[in-house]
Order: sequence, then C-alpha cells, then structure tokens
Amino acid sequence: MENSREELVRMEEIYKSFPGVQAVKGCPFDLYTGEVHALVGENGAGKSTLVKILAGVYRKDSGKVLIRGKEASIVDTRSARNASIAMIHQELQLVPHLTVAMNIFIGREHRKKINFLVDDKKTNNEARTILERMKVTLDPAARVMNLSIAEQYMVEIAKAISQRASILILDEPTAALTDSETQTLFTLIREMKSQGMGIIYISHRMEELKQIADRITVMRDGNYIGTKDIQSVTVDEIVNMMVGRTIYEATPELPERPNEEIVLEVKNLNRGSKIRDVSFQLRKGEILGFSGLIGAGRTEVARAIFGADPYDSGEIFVNGKKAIIKHPSDAVKLGIGYLSEDRKRYGLTLKRDVETNMMLASYDNFSKARLFVDINKINLTVKDKVSELNIATPSLKQVISNLSGGNQQKVVISKWLIRNSDILIFDEPTRGIDVGAKSEIYKLLNNLAKQGKSIIMISSELPEILRMSHRVIVMCEGKITGVLGAGEATQEGIMQLATMHRYGAAV
Repeated sequence: MENSREELVRMEEIYKSFPGVQAVKGCPFDLYTGEVHALVGENGAGKSTLVKILAGVYRKDSGKVLIRGKEASIVDTRSARNASIAMIHQELQLVPHLTVAMNIFIGREHRKKINFLVDDKKTNNEARTILERMKVTLDPAARVMNLSIAEQYMVEIAKAISQRASILILDEPTAALTDSETQTLFTLIREMKSQGMGIIYISHRMEELKQIADRITVMRDGNYIGTKDIQSVTVDEIVNMMVGRTIYEATPELPERPNEEIVLEVKNLNRGSKIRDVSFQLRKGEILGFSGLIGAGRTEVARAIFGADPYDSGEIFVNGKKAIIKHPSDAVKLGIGYLSEDRKRYGLTLKRDVETNMMLASYDNFSKARLFVDINKINLTVKDKVSELNIATPSLKQVISNLSGGNQQKVVISKWLIRNSDILIFDEPTRGIDVGAKSEIYKLLNNLAKQGKSIIMISSELPEILRMSHRVIVMCEGKITGVLGAGEATQEGIMQLATMHRYGAAV
C-alpha cells in the first residue's frame, strides 16, 4: 500500500461467538483511503460477521477497532455512522413506497421552518445533486418500488454518500446485477476510490476481483488465512485459500444427451408486456438454460408455469397432456418444482427447522390414512437427503436461518427431491453462495439430469449458463430472441440476442 494513503480502518484480534458457534477467531483486517479491499471466503467463513462488527450490527466479544488510528467504540449502527461507516447489505434496506429522495435522506429529511413538514423540493434537489455526482440518471421523485434492483442499489450508495461515509461496505453488490449493470457499478466504485473513499467488497464472484479490488483478504472457518495484492495472486490460489482444497472450475462434460421425449411444452404464453408469445419445449434429462438481462421476463415465465402468477393466454403441456395450472399446488401435483431466485422469501420458512423446510411440499405423501404423519419415515428420509447433499447442519432441528446460503439452497433442492418432482425450475440456483457450494450445486444438477430429471435453469451468470446447459434460450423484453445449442452458444452471441429488442438490433 502506498505510503501516501491514510489508514482508515484497523481491526485487531477480533473475536465473536454465537451460541454453539465461534464465528470469528482473532481476525485482523485493515483498509486504506482510495482502496477496494475484497473480503472473501466460503459461506460460514466469518466474513459477514467481521464486517457487521465494523458496521455496528454486532458487538465484538474482544479485540480492537481503530478508525484513522484512534480506537473506536462501535456498539451499534449509529456509532458506526458517526465514524463515517456505511454498509449496504445483500438484502437492500429501502422503503419501497417512498421516493428515491426520501430513501436517501430517511430520518434526515429537510424540513420547512414554519410547520416542520418535509421540504420535498429541497430534499429532491439535494438528492439530484448526489445522483448527478454519481453520474446516475434517476428521478428523485420516483417510487423505489418501481425501480430495478440495480437502480435500487444505486439509491443505497447515494444514501451512504449523503451520510458522508468514508468507509463503505458492499456485501455481494453484484449478486442481482447483469454484466452491464455490474460494469456501471464498477465505474461508480472507481469514482468513489478516486475521491479517497475506502471500500470493503464482499463477493463470491472470483472473476470480479481482478477487475475491481486492490487487495484481497481470505477467511476460512472464522480464521484469517491471508492478505494478498490482487495483481500478485491467481484465482486458483484464492480459491485454494478459501476452501483448503482445489476446486476445478473447468467446464465438465454435460450429462448424456437428453432423449427426444418432451416432458414440458409451452405454447404462445402471454402476460401483459412481461411475457410475449413465449413457446419452447423441455426434454427428459435436459438442462435448458434461460439467459437475458434483468427484466427480460425469465422469472415471469417460470412463475407462470408454476402457477405463482396468472397468464393471459397460451397453453402448457406436461408429458403431452394439456395442463391447467392456476396455483402452485396444481404444478406440484403435475411433478413440477420451483426454486425461487429469492429463497429466503419464497423457498424457506426461516423460523422453522431444517426438517420442516425439507418436508413442506411432501407431508401429504408421508401421512397414514391422511390422518397421522409418519414421523419415523420422515426422519429417515430427511437424514438421507442431508447425507446425500452433504448439508452442513448440527441437527435436523436447527433453525434454517442459521445455515449458510449454500446449505439453505441445498435444503430447498431437497424439498423438491423428496417430492420426487420430475421437472425442476432453478431460478438463479447459485446466487449468493460460495465457490465450493457452487461446485456442489453444479454436480447435483448434472446428476439429476443423468437420472432423467428435466431442468430449467435461469441464471444471470453467462459462464454458468454456458457450463451447464444443453440448450440456451435467450430472452429480451418478454420475448424469446434466440435458441442456441451447447456447441454454438458463446457469451458474445448470448449478449447480442439479449440486447436485440432493447436497442432495436443486435449490438
């Protein structure tokens, strides 16, 4: 680190435990002005706990936190803000029905002198000034609920800038962004760096680190493993530090070629402007990738097939027979399972235990005379799935919210495997999970296809789509703009098709 740069943060011998878990074990960390310092590790490594201590979400058990060389008492989020620290969480902390400006200045709104009402004009003008400085085109008066995820993220950053934060923590900032939106964020991060801000950047996406980080610190099992200059370390070395073993990310052979048996056919599906005349077929044993920019309509198609949202017109056929799907329960009875992109909101009951979450879709298959649940059979089935999918949990009665993201995702998958669904829709199956768990999910999907399961996989990660799909369907603005076989699909070709309607022609 250049000597001209000031040390913003130094954390020394930080310890933090939760009941039954030592989350952070004596970790150091430092951050300088004008630096992006990446913090990486598998889910459960302790990285989120470490930064939440800095952000005042958790209190450390022991250790020191120094801000600009002076020991700081950070006991809550307010004391963190007073120390010029802001954190943008993976789950954005915005109020949907309020405007962009109101969210930026929430709790600090400008007031009129006479009646103390919110001065909307002054609040909007100041918000506009911040957004213009960020080179972001957003209407301060727009409701947050009407913004894309990428735009909402920009509002969170504007909020941090309005608080005059000099230390910014970004937790998985690109998890819900497309490649082009990610590059827009990176441009903004570089601008903040040039103004002297220090940024802690948590990500599971190895390919991003070389682009945006200056240094990288690796944690594993709550321990500090090491800090490296990003230019002097390879991705393979980073991954090896993270997991303590080699993960081979090279593209494996796809499962055996799917047979020609069509298990799902969608004809001329429409739903307003979100789904426009969508038709496709899914074959037995096939992994069918769906690619496109955010807002392309991929998730909307999946939700319509599963009965989560109504559609205006079109037909759905399952195993050659016309299907009437008006509710998710109709889809489940037809052997369709859906893993939502938002597993915490739609896939899990966070306050319930592992066993309950695994059984949510299958209790009716484990009842005696439809009166009593077969507890022993359920217990054996769940234990088998925990073992089969290598789910890291201290017990079947562990509350699901205490598991890492990767293990939560495996529980959701188990739910549909226990149901024995033949058609599985995976919406962003590896979002927010670490490289080791991601590799396990890939192997699982391949094995399911080999067993004859048919999979629709929606993903915003082009390498993932190319790695896993027999065929790739590309969507833009609600329409299918192309279908590519595994041999002809490339990142460039997919992006051309994904931008065709948006810009009037392929770019």
